Amino acid sequence: MIDTTVFQDKTAVYYTLGCKLNFSETSTIGKILREAGVRTARKGEKADLCIVNTCSVTEMADKKCRQAIHRLVKQHPGAFVVVTGCYAQLKPGDVAKIEGVDVVLGAEQKKDLLQYLGDLHKHEGGEAYTTATKDIRSFAPSCSRGDRTRFFLKVQDGCDYFCSYCTIPFARGRSRNGTVASLVEQARQAAAEGGKEIVLTGVNIGDFGKSTGETFFDLVKALDQVEGIERYRISSIEPNLLTDEIIEYVSTSRSFMPHFHIPLQSGCDEVLQLMRRRYGTELFASKIAKIKEVMPDAFIGVDVIVGTRGETDEYFEKAYEFISGLDITQLHVFSYSERPGTQALKIDHVVTPEAKHQRSQRLLALSDGKTKDFYARHIGQTMPVLMEKPKAGVPMHGYTANYIRVEVESDPALDNQVVNVLLGDFNEDGTALKGTITQ
Repeated sequence: MIDTTVFQDKTAVYYTLGCKLNFSETSTIGKILREAGVRTARKGEKADLCIVNTCSVTEMADKKCRQAIHRLVKQHPGAFVVVTGCYAQLKPGDVAKIEGVDVVLGAEQKKDLLQYLGDLHKHEGGEAYTTATKDIRSFAPSCSRGDRTRFFLKVQDGCDYFCSYCTIPFARGRSRNGTVASLVEQARQAAAEGGKEIVLTGVNIGDFGKSTGETFFDLVKALDQVEGIERYRISSIEPNLLTDEIIEYVSTSRSFMPHFHIPLQSGCDEVLQLMRRRYGTELFASKIAKIKEVMPDAFIGVDVIVGTRGETDEYFEKAYEFISGLDITQLHVFSYSERPGTQALKIDHVVTPEAKHQRSQRLLALSDGKTKDFYARHIGQTMPVLMEKPKAGVPMHGYTANYIRVEVESDPALDNQVVNVLLGDFNEDGTALKGTITQ
């Protein structure tokens, strides 16, 4: 039995790096601590406890994690410092040696955070608690409200794919998930708390059902029936797991938005094979065509990695030409980063940093053009927009069903409300369309 009296009136700060899943899990850690009596430290207040949830998707991510830890240790002298997340799972010994760190928790331990805090007295050196990747089995539920209007519902964790460039399966363990029934209950709770939009998060959510004998399509259909939730968005789904059945269902769904995020990683089949991806460009193109056939105005975001080992100039040009021809909305471009222990390190032909930068800039320019064309096609239309809490001194914003960012004159009463908006021209920096509320 954990004695929670030690946590009464203690304060904590939270720092999260990486993906939406990490932010969702940090929110759940915060809830656990609040229920134990810990409150979030106010701005400028010295905290008793620092929680750092790390990412390790690139070498730069590792560096940012170390910098964040050093900064928090300096800002909150004497605070008990806990580090968790992917970097903590992959390099627990290295993290434990960072000055000021008290406890390092792996993927399996983060959900049981309280039992590792003791009396919050600092240690001589950091102590690491992790489980071998092959033994990570539990699924820790998480449904968190972000700073904005939407909730983030963790539906799945881990990955069985082992792409040649990726460390996530080693950091997160094998694919596992909650039950459809438990996730529906969490969505109902979000609705009871006033939530109108939920983003489904996970590592490989299309693989949902491995541990419960269910399918992602089962989950989609069940969530669609939850009263009060007006919008769902699928954060990211592998193209080989995005079935035509799911696409067609979303096209007629009550609450699943015409908005997809699909990782491509390379538009060249030879590079996809080096990456050990489970599809080719032909399948990817067919998924985009299917979406646009049944949802012509769907927003489609696509992940691309540039400069991976083996990506010659010829292969990149091939990829660029393929991506140029896709009817997509936006690219999320990442530069390849060497990760220890990955199979990609065995591939010859290393791309220079200069070439990576040049390729990134070309794809980002391509993305910018596609996004602006997509936005421009909707100017003059009236569309429902879910408004988000305004910040002082700037216009209020929200998103259409197909994820067009819209700015309107600020009115706090509109927070978390769906209103009809006439879409006008671009704002000054081209990041949104200016709108006029019509109701």
